[in-house]
Amino acid sequence: MFLGHFGVAFGTKTQQPRVSLGTLFLAAQLADLVWPTLLLFGVERMSIVPHATATNAFDFVHYPFTHSLLGELVAGLLLGLVYWLVRRNAQGALLVGLLVPSHWLLDLMVHQPDLPLYPGDSPLLGFGLWNHFAITQVMEFALLGLGLWLYARRTSPRNGVGRYGLLGLVAFLVLVHLSSLFSPPPASVAFIGWGGQLLWLTVALAYWVDRNREFTGETRPASAPSIS
Repeated sequence: MFLGHFGVAFGTKTQQPRVSLGTLFLAAQLADLVWPTLLLFGVERMSIVPHATATNAFDFVHYPFTHSLLGELVAGLLLGLVYWLVRRNAQGALLVGLLVPSHWLLDLMVHQPDLPLYPGDSPLLGFGLWNHFAITQVMEFALLGLGLWLYARRTSPRNGVGRYGLLGLVAFLVLVHLSSLFSPPPASVAFIGWGGQLLWLTVALAYWVDRNREFTGETRPASAPSIS
């Protein structure tokens, strides 16, 4: 799951407008933001197996900290606590904290049975929708589209950055997603680890875009442009 996580973050903004979209991106993708670094240090492991699924060539061998349910619940608790300490926004902190383990729930739908419940000798879960290419893409784009629609209906641009920056952010997400689908398998695990650091760029872009949009608190008419 990739686009779907960002879709959930976009949609969550409508429930707590005081929380920046960048913070919501950070929470929704925290597992995948930290995972590449642990991969580079050998703390978590994966293998590149061509045609491992119909969607990618990844065999996730060992990622008990970033992608276990318990690990993500703890990470959500910590991130929510940090957000509360900084912003003193209890409702926002709760949503930020819950958004972190939402990553595990969405991954559960698409992964092979490789998601642990907790570090150690845990059962491994996954419904395996990555083996059904078309269904997976419908899910990805539907979640992104719904979340983006909710976000765009409840916010309006303050300036050109707010308008065209949002377009650029969404285009970047879709481009990354499509390139992962149709490019050859990565050359090495290290390449994935270093390339995964680019995901932090989406968080920075989300902070930038959201700072240049304002929450209207009302949905605009259905005929209104979705991003303006």
